[in-house]
Amino acid sequence: EVQLMESGGGLVQPGGSLRVSCAASGFTFSSSDMGWVRQAPGKAAEWVSSIDGRGDIIYVTPSVMGRFTISRDNAKNTLYLQMDSLKTEDTGVYFCAQGRPPAGPNYRGQGTQVTVSS
Repeated sequence: EVQLMESGGGLVQPGGSLRVSCAASGFTFSSSDMGWVRQAPGKAAEWVSSIDGRGDIIYVTPSVMGRFTISRDNAKNTLYLQMDSLKTEDTGVYFCAQGRPPAGPNYRGQGTQVTVSS
């Protein structure tokens, strides 16, 4: 059974930083494209960033370029998203996902809430 479990969300002030993590199990993580999808209030879900099994970054949505960094640790079956210089418009639920854009995720986790507010 594929399981993707996110952690690390929370409330942060604009300009702050946060790192979310995703513990993966039930599939061969090291050979899987992975990414983060977010859903902001009232908006459609979008891919934020994606990374291939070797650690090469496949995609970064323009609105977070230079601020967010995706990475992975295949030894720990864990995916990360480092978010710096956070803006209020980054608020949303962040989902760990297996797959790559433009296709939809094959699987995704339950999500972790990130709220950027003063």
